[in-house]
Amino acid sequence: MQSATRLPDSALDEMTARKANPMNKLPPLPSKLAMVPFVSVDNMMRIVNTIGARKMMAEMAQYIEADFRKWEEFDKTPRVAAHSKEGVIELMPTSDGEMYGFKYVNGHPANMARGFQTVTAFGVLARVDNGYPIMLSEMTVLTALRTAATSALAARYLAPKGSRTMAMIGNGAQCEFQALAFQEIVGIDTVRLYDIDPKATQKAVRNLAESGLSVVSCSSSEEAVTGAQIVTTCTADKQYATILTDNMVGPGIHINAIGGDCPGKTELHKDILLRSNIFVEYPPQTRIEGEIQQLNPDHPVTELWQVITGATQGRISVDQITLFDSVGFATEDFSALRYVYDQLERTGHFVELDMIADPDDPRDLFGMLQRAKG
Repeated sequence: MQSATRLPDSALDEMTARKANPMNKLPPLPSKLAMVPFVSVDNMMRIVNTIGARKMMAEMAQYIEADFRKWEEFDKTPRVAAHSKEGVIELMPTSDGEMYGFKYVNGHPANMARGFQTVTAFGVLARVDNGYPIMLSEMTVLTALRTAATSALAARYLAPKGSRTMAMIGNGAQCEFQALAFQEIVGIDTVRLYDIDPKATQKAVRNLAESGLSVVSCSSSEEAVTGAQIVTTCTADKQYATILTDNMVGPGIHINAIGGDCPGKTELHKDILLRSNIFVEYPPQTRIEGEIQQLNPDHPVTELWQVITGATQGRISVDQITLFDSVGFATEDFSALRYVYDQLERTGHFVELDMIADPDDPRDLFGMLQRAKG
């Protein structure tokens, strides 16, 4: 793969032609500032397989935690969503004053039945001082990694100490990432799986066969949560749903609710929320999209960054029910993009794209166009 210092083959061919015939009127080469590293899906998979999925999520969790610790430095806004009857397309921007990042992401629950991914995404990382992008990346794979890393990070602060068993209800694209992240970061050794589609569970069992986890297929949600200290819900239907009922949640449980991510989509019975201490990423967004859209607008919640910084407590008793009502927030994508950017030199898995028009004279964009005629 190309490294950061290697010009594209086309540029190398052009340089060779120039040396062979200096009088040849070839169009100008792109400047170094014009080139932006691009991490394709293929390159992202290479990065993951070079580093290892579990290690990568653990390292990414450190970046996410570091950015939560400087939460007050970020520009924050609920994601900009364009809803349709088929799904939603969203933009998720943020900045820490030095770098800016955004993610484009969709959520289309019916896509799977039509042969498409339910969620796809890409993102950009840029410098604030001059506005130049410094990386373009796929984020379908990366979002799965950062979602699992965030979930496990939150559970490290909120789940019962010594938790070893997690129930995973919803065994779609996020399932294995969650299981491996919780294994690596929290220390679980058993995952109990349930999905209304048995083929999804069978897929997850196959993919986790060599993980070192004890993997148990279950025939119902009730069976899955039996004996679990952590319950993760991750379903795709865009509707008010009841994946967990109140009688299924006993004292001392930590619930990681990650399926709800838009208005009109929930997974938990309202009574569970009323019994739980609820932790969220960014209340203005979660009150619109998360489980707490079922509650009064002033229902008390705790922001995760406050727990991470020690400003407030997370789990305070063995009988407490903690709920991480996670809808995904832009700072987590920003952290994930920062992490990948820092791995480019380490792995070399990227290509450079000629993305930025950068004329010798910033005022002479038209002149650059003319010179490109050769």
